[in-house]
Amino acid sequence: MKYTTIHLDENKIEFFNTLLGKETVKVNGKIVSEKSSITGTEHNFVINENGNEIPCKLTTGFSMNGVVFNLYKNEKPIIEMPKSSKLAFIFLVIIGIIVGYAIIGK
Repeated sequence: MKYTTIHLDENKIEFFNTLLGKETVKVNGKIVSEKSSITGTEHNFVINENGNEIPCKLTTGFSMNGVVFNLYKNEKPIIEMPKSSKLAFIFLVIIGIIVGYAIIGK
């Protein structure tokens, strides 16, 4: 499922994320990074600007509000969301286990 689209100068950056943790980053319709992660990962890729290759990094994570991401171009922040928290993920897993046990245990 498409999570977001970012128009950065003449580039279109798309981020996809599945419920099973497969993350895909596309630039101008071309896949530039694919990784599997449940708690978040880092995607490194380049974009073309005025004939120059510019390094970019998209980091993903999980917070109480769901999936969060940060986008950096040339190591400078373009989009920064609240910090992801492994503790939040662990908390949600524990809640899921408790709810699952309550439903199945009956």
